[in-house]
Amino acid sequence: MKFLRKKSNRPAKNQSSIPFRLNFLLFIVFILFAALIAQLGYLQILYGSKFEAEVERTDKTAVTNTVPRGMIYDVNGRVMVGNKANNAISYTKDANVLSTDIYKIANRLSGFISVDVDRLTHRDKADYYLANAQNLKRIYNNLPRSQKYDANGNEVDQKVLYKREMAAVPAKDLKFTDKQRQAAQIFKTMSGAYQLSTVYIKNSDVTEAEVAKVSEHLTELPGVNIASDWERSYPNGDSMRSIFGGVSSEKSGLPSDMINEYLAQGYSRNDRVGTSYLEEQYENILKGTKAQTQVTMDANNKVVSSKKLYAGKKGGNLVLTIDSNYQKQVEATLKSVFSSAKSAGMTQYSDGAYAVAMNPKTGAILAMAGLGYDPKTGETTDDALGVVNQTFTMGSVVKGATVLGGMMDGAITPADNTLSDTPLYFSGGLVKKAVYSAGTYSSLNAAQALEVSSNIYMMRLAMKEGNAKYEANQYFSMNKSIFAKERGYFNQFGLGIKTGVDLPGEVSGYAGPTTDIVKSLDLSYGNYDQYTVMQLGQYVSTIANNGYRMKPYLVQAIRSTNSDGTLGNVESTTTPTVLNKIGATQDEINVVKEGFYNVTHGSMAWGTAHTLKGFTPAIAGKTGTAETFYYDSDNPNNANPPSTLTSSFVGYAPADDPQIAVAVVFPNISTNADSSHYNTQVAQEMFSNYFKNTGQKTSSGTSTTTTTSTTN
Repeated sequence: MKFLRKKSNRPAKNQSSIPFRLNFLLFIVFILFAALIAQLGYLQILYGSKFEAEVERTDKTAVTNTVPRGMIYDVNGRVMVGNKANNAISYTKDANVLSTDIYKIANRLSGFISVDVDRLTHRDKADYYLANAQNLKRIYNNLPRSQKYDANGNEVDQKVLYKREMAAVPAKDLKFTDKQRQAAQIFKTMSGAYQLSTVYIKNSDVTEAEVAKVSEHLTELPGVNIASDWERSYPNGDSMRSIFGGVSSEKSGLPSDMINEYLAQGYSRNDRVGTSYLEEQYENILKGTKAQTQVTMDANNKVVSSKKLYAGKKGGNLVLTIDSNYQKQVEATLKSVFSSAKSAGMTQYSDGAYAVAMNPKTGAILAMAGLGYDPKTGETTDDALGVVNQTFTMGSVVKGATVLGGMMDGAITPADNTLSDTPLYFSGGLVKKAVYSAGTYSSLNAAQALEVSSNIYMMRLAMKEGNAKYEANQYFSMNKSIFAKERGYFNQFGLGIKTGVDLPGEVSGYAGPTTDIVKSLDLSYGNYDQYTVMQLGQYVSTIANNGYRMKPYLVQAIRSTNSDGTLGNVESTTTPTVLNKIGATQDEINVVKEGFYNVTHGSMAWGTAHTLKGFTPAIAGKTGTAETFYYDSDNPNNANPPSTLTSSFVGYAPADDPQIAVAVVFPNISTNADSSHYNTQVAQEMFSNYFKNTGQKTSSGTSTTTTTSTTN
């Protein structure tokens, strides 16, 4: 049986495709969002810190500010180089400040302060002139089109255009009034600042009236502030100024010959740095660590806030080995004795006078002083640096090294060191003999030769070292290697090589030519090569301490600064350094020490420093007088230069346990000055003042022995 469904009159409903399309579209969107999220996650995980730092760098900038330089103290904590605080007018350059803005501020500020305009150049005036918008527009409009556009009709580079605008400024428009020059200088200083950096518009001789006027108008002077600055001060006046060295000004900034090196170390171009000697040598210690401020800017590069990140740290302080009182005493003695020599007419060709005192056991410098003298003008100047950078032919003071060199070479021994003291006769009529009467001594041992300062003994010793072949008036030959041999022994004591003192600019000395073998004999008694006074100090210290060449040093310690400005904790100290031990035995050294003691305490008629016999504590030492000549720097020919003498002394005390060693030199004094004993006068005062300052009893005594000085 069939059942029939009634047929509907409504049309048949078709199945829709919309849900499928919608689902597909939603699926695509989901995939894209998933990929985006994955990419964001990838970037966040791998590069999140980088992007965060980039944002921080864009919005926040660290600004640095200078801190006071470290100070220099003597061994007892007295200030030798300090910092003097000054009022200052400063300017901090905004990130988007325009030249026209600086122009307006400079003009306003010039009504309140006066600045030095001596260094204002034509270019500086033109820069200031063009900072006026009206001037710039007028100059631009007056330029020919060919100077503003190239051949293709494009505007020329802005730097090129500006140069052409500067060249077009009429000279009559740069004839400034005094007020305009003031404003131009202020504009120059402000324009030279980097963005967000601070410069001093005026940091010396700022008057109270200027401070008051600027303070009253600060709201009209954006970026300008009342600040404080510092400059170096020297409580002891000119004492040791040449040793301390100089510091550049903010205007001069970094030295041009080292600017790239300093910039690589994080300095700014206008930073003040040590430019010479101790200030330069210890720049890394003295400079300190700059203060840091974090400046936050908005989208328009306007400063919206600032936060101090680091207050900075004042530079470390140098504590020297020198007692400032003793230093001044040595300087006063040198000046006094030199003045007496000048009054006596003995300084016609003189270079001045120099002295150094050292602790022979450590190398610590106790005092170093120098007096430069210009014989043409008669003027004297502080020249303590001459102790390390001037060389002189020193004479017989070096004979201790000659004797010990002969012993180290085996030419003589402590038990067998007697040599002939008879004159040497060479072909051609050359004669080398002692100043004291011929025949006084037929022979001398080493200690006696030092006491009477025998040149002949030293020459004969050099001849033994060089295996010389000699026959009076007939022939003389010796291998030229004797020069190297003698100098090699001298070098062990520091003679002819740098001492290593902690000062830049030290010289090593001068070694004469080796063409004439006879000159090796002059070398043996100190009348050929040239040495520094510091080398003499190191040499005599080496003998005093039984053979150890100590490195001289001026800086004993580095110390921090307490919050109240006083000396803080010790951060480092200098450890005495042995540079080498000479190759001599104690017995050999004792021979020379005996000779040095006899120089001052012996009884031989021609002893050279018996005037020091009565001094307590006992002094041992050696005098020297070199035959020299005065060469006029303004006369290149220097024909027949006048003869002069260089008088010197080296010694130590107490003789049995040395605490101090000294070297004194009077270069190029008159040939009539040998009997005046300027060298031993200064040395005795140096010893006397040192022991008085340390609380030890001293006595000059009176020598009962008649003495006559030799020329060497």
